[in-house]
Amino acid sequence: MKRILLIATGGTIASKPTGEGLAPGISSRELLECVPEAAEICRITAEQLFNLDSTNVCARHWLAIAGHIEQNFEDYDGFVVTHGTDTMAYTAAALSYLIQYSPKPVLITGSQRSIYERDTDARRNLLDALRYAADDRAHGVAVVFDGKVIIGTRARKMRTRSFNAFSSIDYPELAILQEGRVIPYIESPKPASPVFYRDMNPRVFVLRLVPGQDGAIFDYLAERFDAVVVEGFGMGGIPMYEDGRLMEAIKRFTAAGRTLVMTTQVPHEGSDLGVYRVGVKVRDEVELIEAHTMTIEAIVTKLMWALAQSRDPRQVRRLFCRPVAKDLL
Repeated sequence: MKRILLIATGGTIASKPTGEGLAPGISSRELLECVPEAAEICRITAEQLFNLDSTNVCARHWLAIAGHIEQNFEDYDGFVVTHGTDTMAYTAAALSYLIQYSPKPVLITGSQRSIYERDTDARRNLLDALRYAADDRAHGVAVVFDGKVIIGTRARKMRTRSFNAFSSIDYPELAILQEGRVIPYIESPKPASPVFYRDMNPRVFVLRLVPGQDGAIFDYLAERFDAVVVEGFGMGGIPMYEDGRLMEAIKRFTAAGRTLVMTTQVPHEGSDLGVYRVGVKVRDEVELIEAHTMTIEAIVTKLMWALAQSRDPRQVRRLFCRPVAKDLL
């Protein structure tokens, strides 16, 4: 029987009602007590790493999760992290960069309703994650939710209330779980050994363009951040306003040694700066990285990982443009 380490971090799945709304209050052992069937799937050790609403989770918590998995990697066959849904996709992407080439599964799950409630998706999601963690074919970082297994760099929360909250963006699901069975869609060879990273640089900002954007924002950001992700319109590009100030501000930003990544505000099908003049011009005149079909969660966390390895924009570009866990297709 496979040995699985359950790492609880809080979230809706572990929440109880309080006078100020739902808040995490259920321990890892209490979570397991709600799914006694799990004992028939695998041998589980439950640990509480922290107990937070995932809105409060950030880079130092991602590092704590990855570090805890590294410390216990040789002792277990797989890992299941219970987590809030609001930043689950960020955590899944971050772990994809902090734990690369894992021959063992590192799975993140949670729920839209607390396991404390009668009508909840929590029990199914937790059991599915444990079942997939115990499957011989499972490896790498993934989100298990609503019967779907989504590779960590491709998950995104698309609904705030429904049980089918997560989608796989521009990449097929790895597997589904139906009535206790794992049905794989995509199988790949297991890597030989993992590579762990132990640092991230959180000085990354996401700027969502609005019509008439004032270029002065880039001068402000250059003083405070090492990289900026620009969510452009449609296939991407920078508006060519008559005064030219926006483009000039962007050129000053990159000339100061900062990293600029261009993506799109549109959820599916990605950017392509080569289609329209507004994209071609910025691509040809500015040192930038194009994210194509990467999710915003993957872009942000990959930048944090790359910037922790080097502050040199050329090295950051090299690291960012190397595909990891199907983030670049």
